[in-house]
Amino acid sequence: MTARISHIDLDDRNLPPPTPEIEQERKVAIYDLLEDNSFALPARDGQEVPDGPYRLGLSIRERRLVFDIDTDTQDHVAEFHLSLSPFRQVVKDYWAICESYFNAVKTMPPSQIETIDMARRGIHNEGARILQERLEGKAEVDDDTARRLFTLICVLHYGG
Repeated sequence: MTARISHIDLDDRNLPPPTPEIEQERKVAIYDLLEDNSFALPARDGQEVPDGPYRLGLSIRERRLVFDIDTDTQDHVAEFHLSLSPFRQVVKDYWAICESYFNAVKTMPPSQIETIDMARRGIHNEGARILQERLEGKAEVDDDTARRLFTLICVLHYGG
């Protein structure tokens, strides 16, 4: 399948070192994303887009989320910038619930952990939905890909 991401690069050079929990979230999201994703670039302005698979660079520059996309042969395909404003509250809520979850895993019974995890998934789904809306007309992603990309946005946003 060519409508997919084959490589991902997070530009986190200007961020503080991640906590072990954040590093784990990042590793799992990247692994899961590369194992199974759907990422297609629609034709824009009458221009055909080279087929994937694609190499995706994600970064935050000038308070904007930047998607930098190349083919596997490293031909530049597209770059688009998204405002971080629509993500701010859901990212903040996501990290707050993740902190509760990480703490709960250490001390609480499984039923309470499960309740917190359900809330975490709900916030995660909301972030993925916002991402899909923001990508409309720029890139087409399925729900699982949007969820994993949202996790990576959270990782980048954490130190920003």
